[in-house]
Amino acid sequence: MDEMEEELKCPVCGSFFREPILLPCSHNICLACARNILVQTPDAESPQSSRASGSGLSDYDYLDLDKMSLYSEADSGYGSYGGFVSAPTTPCQKSPNGVRVFPPAVPQPPAQHHLLGHQGSLPPIPRNSCITCPQCHRSLNLDERGLRGFAKNRVLEGVVDRYQQSKAAALKCQLCEKSPKEATVMCEQCDVFYCDPCRLRCHPPRGPLAKHRLVPPAHGRVNRRTSPRKISTCTEHELENLSMYCVQCKMPVCYQCLEEGKHGTHEVKALGAMWKLHKGQLSQALNILSDRATEAKEFLVQLRNMVQHIQENGVEFEACLVAQCDALIDALNRRKAQLLTRVNKEHEHKLKVVRDQISHCTVKLRQTTGLMEYCVEVIKENDPSGFLQISDALIRRVHMTEGQWGKGTLTPRMTSDFDLTLDSGPLLQTIHQLDFVQMKVPAAPMLQLEECCTINNSATLSWKQPPLSTIAVDGYILELDDGNGGQYREVYVGTETICTVDGLHYNSTYMSRVKAFNASGVGQYSKILAMQTSEIAWFTFDPTSAHPDIILSNDNLTVTCNSYDDRVVMGNSGFSRGVHYWEITVDRYDNHPDPAFGVARGDVLKDVMLGKDDRAWAMYVDNNRSWFMHNNSHTNRTDGGVSKGATVGVLLDFTRRVLIFLINDEQQGPVAFEGIEGLYYPAISLNRNVQVTLHTGLPIPDFYTPGEADLSGSVC
Repeated sequence: MDEMEEELKCPVCGSFFREPILLPCSHNICLACARNILVQTPDAESPQSSRASGSGLSDYDYLDLDKMSLYSEADSGYGSYGGFVSAPTTPCQKSPNGVRVFPPAVPQPPAQHHLLGHQGSLPPIPRNSCITCPQCHRSLNLDERGLRGFAKNRVLEGVVDRYQQSKAAALKCQLCEKSPKEATVMCEQCDVFYCDPCRLRCHPPRGPLAKHRLVPPAHGRVNRRTSPRKISTCTEHELENLSMYCVQCKMPVCYQCLEEGKHGTHEVKALGAMWKLHKGQLSQALNILSDRATEAKEFLVQLRNMVQHIQENGVEFEACLVAQCDALIDALNRRKAQLLTRVNKEHEHKLKVVRDQISHCTVKLRQTTGLMEYCVEVIKENDPSGFLQISDALIRRVHMTEGQWGKGTLTPRMTSDFDLTLDSGPLLQTIHQLDFVQMKVPAAPMLQLEECCTINNSATLSWKQPPLSTIAVDGYILELDDGNGGQYREVYVGTETICTVDGLHYNSTYMSRVKAFNASGVGQYSKILAMQTSEIAWFTFDPTSAHPDIILSNDNLTVTCNSYDDRVVMGNSGFSRGVHYWEITVDRYDNHPDPAFGVARGDVLKDVMLGKDDRAWAMYVDNNRSWFMHNNSHTNRTDGGVSKGATVGVLLDFTRRVLIFLINDEQQGPVAFEGIEGLYYPAISLNRNVQVTLHTGLPIPDFYTPGEADLSGSVC
């Protein structure tokens, strides 16, 4: 009920509707508020006459709010019942709904207030008046009837009354003089609420009052709400009740409107019947709207759950991010410790080398200094013979010692600089490039059923990602089973979202599914879609695999050749299981050639008669007899040939693994070949003396009974 309250308030005053009138735009407005927002349009002869005479209304125009700045507040006025009342010092006000209204500057006489709300007693509206709907801003011109031309919305008035009663406080006794007590009963005959003391005093259960029915106050309030329906009267003929409904004008009318008014030629229906019809239509519309409201409530619940999930996922993701960054920091600290260890080792190594060199040089210098001092003392001796006795040895020692201080001895073995430079550039660049990447696998794709179809033995599938999925997709994987409930196999991997798979088995049901993948992995499968291929094989000759001398026409169903040598052409569909039958009619047969009919592997020779190699199984025939031929081996000569108009039939049965030929609906010879298995294509060979036409999609001949093995189609 609280949500309905806004529907029950006037868009001008913001209060509950009082005596609402229904505008042609289907919006409602209080009768008093309608008087307030009346605007008088200026006459053509005197655009300023409304201001000059003082009989006009406000210049305010709801259709162009920006133009309000062109008028001063002193020019604004209020359309009262007595005409224009100037309001030079009264500012405009805004209703709670944001609509600007201009209150009257001078209070209205009591008589005028008494007339308010009684359309039949309203004083005349100024000429050229119009009213602008405060909700849709549609401007409506008033005729000579003024506001009386608008119907009262009694339904809305009744709804407002019931709503206000239902929202009222506890019912009080209507007979208490001071501080009314809460009512305990209500008399339906007196229509009065009583408290217990007042009921005993004023409504004793005796005499005529004993027959009155007393009910609880709440029940009495309900009875008040369900008062008898009021009879509406016509706005044009106030003494006439509304009894009919004008279908063209979509409004109730009275009998006099039909006799005298503009509705005389319109289609009308009984008011009660249209009342029930429109109630039913409104109920149906409400049911649909109720369903939408239910969906909206469920959607709001979903959104609220999403808010909670987003908050939870945000906390979880933030914790994950912090943990990842902490892991990076820990790894950097570990690497820092490793690098510091290397620096310390280098530092200790340098110190050791220098200290060893210092120790070595110190010992050597001490020895050199001792030798030098010894030699000086020897030189001081005056004994020539004694000096010469040791001089040679001393000279050798001095030279040897001097040689020990040779090149490199006085050069530091280690530099004081550290020959280590930390290459942090790539790491800094990586840190700067550190960003979020897709952390989740893609969602399951959605198969677009309206675009999925099968044609002959080909299947086309289309899919897309879910609408709300923002996860990047690198590609898709389409899988089909073998058409017989077997294992799935990949038939497409790529970025496209539509794929046609050719060469499926005829008369088979294939299960298909698709999944998406990205750098993080492979997502879930879509829903499985079952696709049924054609029950009967329809095919044509294949121009792409035919010999260049072959000439095709009639949508690749008719074939001949421009060479005197035999040339081979195959069908565009191959078979590997099932039972299949097709026919070839001879359109032209000149000079007794030997056309051959049968089946072949995909790599059969195209420039020799069919059956000459080991990749074809055929029957070649002239005008009198026929032979079966495979790998250039001729067998089973049979009488009966072909001529113009003849029909050659080919029956390929993978259930019994046999190949049978027919001429003019009769089996030609015995079973031609047995042990047939694998993939075979329909094929013929012919020269320029023959022209034939292919007929496919034919039923199995009546004389033949297929085996009980798998009859589920073919594959190419």
